Amino acid sequence: MIRRITLAFAASTLALAAAPAVSQERPADLTELPPVPTDYTPERLPWGDYDFTGTWPIENVNQGHILFQRPEQYGNRFWVNDEEFERRLASARGDDASFTQANESGIGASGTTGLEQWFLDTDWAKSTSMLVSPADGQLPDLTPQAMELFRQGRSGWVPGQGYDWVDDFDSWDRCVSRGFPASMYPFRYNNGIRVFQSPGQITIMLEMLGTRVVKLYDSEEDARAAKWAEPVEAWMGNSRGWWEGKTLVIETTNIVSGDSATENVYERSAAPLNMATQFTGTLEVPAFNTVPMSTEAMTVERLTMTGPDTIIHELTYSDPQVYEEPWTTRIAWSRDEDYQFFEYACHEGNYMPRDYISASRAQQARIAAGEEEPVTAENDDRSRFARPFDWDPGVGPRPGPPPVGGSESDDEDEAEG
Repeated sequence: MIRRITLAFAASTLALAAAPAVSQERPADLTELPPVPTDYTPERLPWGDYDFTGTWPIENVNQGHILFQRPEQYGNRFWVNDEEFERRLASARGDDASFTQANESGIGASGTTGLEQWFLDTDWAKSTSMLVSPADGQLPDLTPQAMELFRQGRSGWVPGQGYDWVDDFDSWDRCVSRGFPASMYPFRYNNGIRVFQSPGQITIMLEMLGTRVVKLYDSEEDARAAKWAEPVEAWMGNSRGWWEGKTLVIETTNIVSGDSATENVYERSAAPLNMATQFTGTLEVPAFNTVPMSTEAMTVERLTMTGPDTIIHELTYSDPQVYEEPWTTRIAWSRDEDYQFFEYACHEGNYMPRDYISASRAQQARIAAGEEEPVTAENDDRSRFARPFDWDPGVGPRPGPPPVGGSESDDEDEAEG
């Protein structure tokens, strides 16, 4: 709910002229998803682990408008065709051309630099979406019990909902956490990722609300045996890793469980996917940051270097109490050692929840006195958060404005609200 368009936003739009990178070659059959290639051999660190250290921002995924779920125009294809890719290139070229250097106040970075080159250098940029399983590129349905909790959930994004206390806000509204695995996906700013390694552990530092310290084990069996006892939970979970050949595998369990329906703020979870993932869904789900998370939630990540400047990050999320089946994403991380991290100064001085509560209580008093119409999902502009607010240029021009009286909005930045 808290919006911060600051120097950090301006700087994160600068970009990303990384050295040519190799990720995964597009196959002739665009409906085929080949396995991640493992023919590249990374350098080794002095203690023998493969060297993944570096700065790997995913800002280019955001700026390139490669969406989380697959746009319906792509059908059952994992890859865009040449014509669609040319449209993406043209859009990136226009973004690069509109860039102006930020001034000392942080204003002026209206475009990108190096985005077109990233598309040309990174084969993964021909993907139709981040989501690769289910094969249709759409998230699986929620279970009936999860859907009920979703509909009862409360956050700063739910249309028609007032604010009476802090439990009416989600963990991101309150600057606590974007949630996990939501934190591993791009938003509109602060998309930096840094990897540090030392003997026996790897640290993944995220520019927005999160640092993960992953202990490494000699085998999958040892890593799973070291899982925390069930009562112990953390916002980023309990991550334990091991090497499978040249691939780093990380299993994460013990993620803070709960839902957004409870009024006990200590029993509330963060949604596994939310508005902070450059992603919305439908009026049903999974918008509004209210998807629950059970104690069975877990992820398995696979990080594979496919060239000196590219890591392919795969993540499979499963929670049988919430989703009818697991889902998997695949994203290219591109090295950019010139990318600058900026502090995500969110919690300190976060007076917005207090102000929202005060304003909402005053509004409810006016409604009770008959001085104002009640707020409903139909007349609340927060309902726009259920519709995709980004547009993949590969599918063609953005649709025109809706008919007079319509409820659609095509303003790409409307979700910054």
